[in-house]
This record gives sequence, structure tokens and C-alpha cells, in this order.
Amino acid sequence: MIETQDTPREDIQDGPRRVIECGDTRYTLLGTAHVSRASADEVRELIRSGEYDAVAIELCESRYKSLTEPDSLANQDLFEVFRQGKAGMVAASLALGAFQQRVAEQSGIEPGAEMRAAVKESQRATLPLVLVDRDVGVTLKRIYGNVPWWQRAGLISGLFGSLLSRQKVSSEEIERLKQGDVLESTFREFAEQSEALYTPLIAERDRYMALRLAEESPPGRYRNVLVVIGAGHLKGLAEHLSQPLPDDPAIERRDLDETPTRARWWKAIPWAITALVLAGFVIGFSRDTQLGWQLVGEWFLINGVLSGLGAAIALAHPLTVIATFFAAPLTSLNPTIGAGFVAAGVELSLRRPKVRDFSRLRHDVSSLKGWWRNRVSRTLLVFLLATVGSAAGTWIAGLRIAGQLL
Repeated sequence: MIETQDTPREDIQDGPRRVIECGDTRYTLLGTAHVSRASADEVRELIRSGEYDAVAIELCESRYKSLTEPDSLANQDLFEVFRQGKAGMVAASLALGAFQQRVAEQSGIEPGAEMRAAVKESQRATLPLVLVDRDVGVTLKRIYGNVPWWQRAGLISGLFGSLLSRQKVSSEEIERLKQGDVLESTFREFAEQSEALYTPLIAERDRYMALRLAEESPPGRYRNVLVVIGAGHLKGLAEHLSQPLPDDPAIERRDLDETPTRARWWKAIPWAITALVLAGFVIGFSRDTQLGWQLVGEWFLINGVLSGLGAAIALAHPLTVIATFFAAPLTSLNPTIGAGFVAAGVELSLRRPKVRDFSRLRHDVSSLKGWWRNRVSRTLLVFLLATVGSAAGTWIAGLRIAGQLL
């Protein structure tokens, strides 16, 4: 039998609380504001009370590491980031961090202060700390995969446009941060009007956190667990904990951890384009040698110029731009390697980021100019813009070849 009850608010500054009893375990859900000193103070007070034998927080492993090791990116091999296809995710995380940095500078309060307080106080009291949120990268991928393809460009441009173009964070955005974290406040306005966005951003995470709590606190392990979450998740998490959870929560939790996979036909598109372009060259040469060389020349010129232009816009080293120009037409015919990967590799060899670039990264990406000034973020831009230029060149040149043959 699972019972729920509301805890009365004795102080107007206290965050909303719900107490959920699941068998022998009592969960005290504390709804916090992510931009609030009062929430951080309340977390400290509750943990210091000695009533709890474990603390759970709305963080995933990567966000926890970012919180406790802000310079963790400096320990990563940037070349491996590009090789593993994680450049876009790192750039998105930096964009979200830029928004958080501006909020901190304008309000004097670092978003997530209550999570920092929970981490420090649990360590001081030697209490187990449970990370219950889903990895932010998985959430972003499920958001991207859940919305219709024609809305994805707007989603990406909205993410980077809203976080990079405005230097001043509005009071409305800060208010939204009081109900959800940086990720939620960025997309919440859209999520409220789109179930496809709301489900992976809010609903799935409510369920995921309930499953993580059940997984990490089986009967008899903990007596009283303090769960520190954003106020926007309080209602949903309480509802899930108030209902019977599966005997093996890890099975359902793994389903929520899966990222969308592309259909086989989608994976075949790059190879099909390559085959069509090569077939176009063959047809062109079979008709007229001059026509064949003209098609080859246009393919190389359009691909090279657009991809090189992307690298140039990112203010890449001149040699990087030249290398990208010559590499793009060839990599566009080889789906296993991209022009952006080549461009980033050359840029890293010519302008390897220094220690100060990593130490200033969070501050630099809070302004649009800083993305070009910092060698780490600029290399990410080189990769992304060279990739976009090469993709555009492939389609434009391919259509032009088809137009001249038909």
C-alpha cells in the first residue's frame, strides 16, 4: 500500500514538499527553484537535520561531473569527440552552459545552487548520493527524434539562437528557471504546445526518476530518502511513486535510455547519393568527355567552396580552409568520413587549444564573440560549419549534375 501526503508549508520561502511512502521507504520530495538561494538553504537545513539516510538529486552522471568538475572538458581528447560524432552534443551543452553563465552573472545566483548544496552536504554527512535523472544527451536525442523532421531545424536554431543572440536574460526566462533546469526553460515554451516535445523533456523524465529511485532503493536499503528535484517535476514524480512500480524497474528504465535509431533506408541515403553522383559522372563522360569533366569540375568547385566557406566563417586557420576546400569534394563521395572531421583535425593540429582556453571556456561561450575567440569552441564551429557547407554543396552540386543530364 502506497500513501501520499502533503507537508504543510511553515515558511513562505519553503519549497513545496510531498511525502511518499513505498513499503518501508519514505521519500520526501522537495520541489526547488533552480535560481534561488532560499532553495539551497532549505536543502542544507534538511540534510543537516539528520532525518535522512540518503539523498537523491535531479542530476545525471554527465551533469554531476560538470557540476563538480567544471573543467572536465579539458581532460577530454577533442579529436575523439569529433571521431565519435559527439561534437554537436558538446556544442549544445556549451550553448546551454552559456545561458546558465549569463543568468549567474545577471542575477548573482548560479543556477543549480541547490544541487551543489545537496552534493556538498551529503558528502559532509557521509550520506549516499543517488543520481536519478536521465543523461542530458539521451534526452536531447530523444527530443530530436520525437519531433517531426520539418520542426528539427527550428528546434536547433531556436536552441542556439536564443542562447547566443541575446546578451541579457529576460525576467521571464529567469522565472521559468525557477520551475525547471536550463534544458527545460529553453524548450518549455515549445513543449507546452507540443506533446512530441513534452513527452521526452518532462513526462519521460518524471517516469525515469521514479524508476531510478525504485532501482537504487530496494526494500530495506534506505528508511528515509530526501529527493531534491525542480518544482516542475514534483507533481509528475509524486504520481508515479504513488502507483505500483515494476518489480524490475531497470528493464523499463533501459527502454527510456535508448536513443532513436535511424531507419535502414535513411542510412542508405548517403551511399545512394554517392552512387548517383558517380553514375552521373559516368553518363557525362559516355556522352561527351568535355561534359564529363565539366560535371566533375562543378562537383569539386561547389563542394569545396561551400565547405571551405563554412570553415572560413568559423575563422579557421587559412590552411584549414584550404584543406577543407580540397577534402570536401572527396569526403562527400565517402560517407564514412566527413569534411567537418577533416577540417577539425587540421585546425587542432595547427591551433591546439591551450590551458587558458579550457579554463575560460564557460565564460567565453556566454557571448557570441567568445565562441570565435576561444580555440575549443572555435574548433567546434569549424567542424559544424564545414559539415553544413559540405552537406549543402552535396545537394546543390548533385541537383545541378542531374539537371544537366536530364
